[in-house]
Amino acid sequence: MTPPAAHAPGFGPFAPSLAGASVLSLMEHSPDAVEAILHSAGILAATPRTSWPQLLAGRMIALIFERPSTRTRVSFEVGITHLGGHAVVLAGRDMQMGRGETIEDTALVLSRMVDAIVLRTGPHATLEELDRHATVPVINSLSHAHHPCQALADALTLIQRFGALRGLRVAYVGDGNNCCASLMIVGALTGMHVVAACPSGYTPDPDIVAWCNQIGASTGGGASVTDNPQSGVEGCHAIYTDTWISMGDEQEADRRRKDLDPYRVDARLLGLARPDAIVLHCLPAHQGEEITYEVLHGPQSAVWDQAENRIYAQAALLGHILA
Repeated sequence: MTPPAAHAPGFGPFAPSLAGASVLSLMEHSPDAVEAILHSAGILAATPRTSWPQLLAGRMIALIFERPSTRTRVSFEVGITHLGGHAVVLAGRDMQMGRGETIEDTALVLSRMVDAIVLRTGPHATLEELDRHATVPVINSLSHAHHPCQALADALTLIQRFGALRGLRVAYVGDGNNCCASLMIVGALTGMHVVAACPSGYTPDPDIVAWCNQIGASTGGGASVTDNPQSGVEGCHAIYTDTWISMGDEQEADRRRKDLDPYRVDARLLGLARPDAIVLHCLPAHQGEEITYEVLHGPQSAVWDQAENRIYAQAALLGHILA
């Protein structure tokens, strides 16, 4: 692949380490690389989409969805189109991979036809195998373990509201799932402290927490875990939550609702945060479960900006990988 230019008009500096790189999680990438993506995403967010640089002109990006999608599909398609590229959208059930073709063979075929593969799937091992055999970059648009594209949009939203990330305290309340893990990771890389307030049995992977604190020793960021939502949100700049019943959890729905009921984000919990605190949710929201309607649609909600920011974060990511 041709090395990227040092910069592109209206885009910002490239991160050379990302040229041709896969992004299965943000753990494989440096603080400088993440900072460069966020810088470019901020420029795109402030630029009319019709004036974006055509960084992906002539590029074909396969978007594979093995799980239902609203925000991920639309935001990737919109971002790719406005950067001059073309999205080839593939539903897992319509592909030969859904009928028994191996991941290896799918990777080899698609690598001959497209410039990058974006996959939304379940097992993280599926992404790892696809990346192992592909000769083009593979991007994780959601797996059970990580959601790096969402985390980049989360970080961009926090920058827009607070000006910078270093020194921010963010509380993640509820099920310590893939969004929680990726938020902790981007926090560690950018100097934020993320505290996960989760009941026993729902806490994030302790290895990821340990990694975040190791990286955070040099960035000023870090991660911690508590089972007390009140102490977790005290003095925080943002409260983040996600659905209690993710895809695949339906058979455990009643138990999960009971276990997580004390972790609902409502006006009382929000009142323990800073007066200027914002509320984040990766959506879709189950109003009245993990978050109340009043908070989700209230004046401190940044949820709709956060959803829109998927466009800019993912477009910036693709620009750094493929331009």
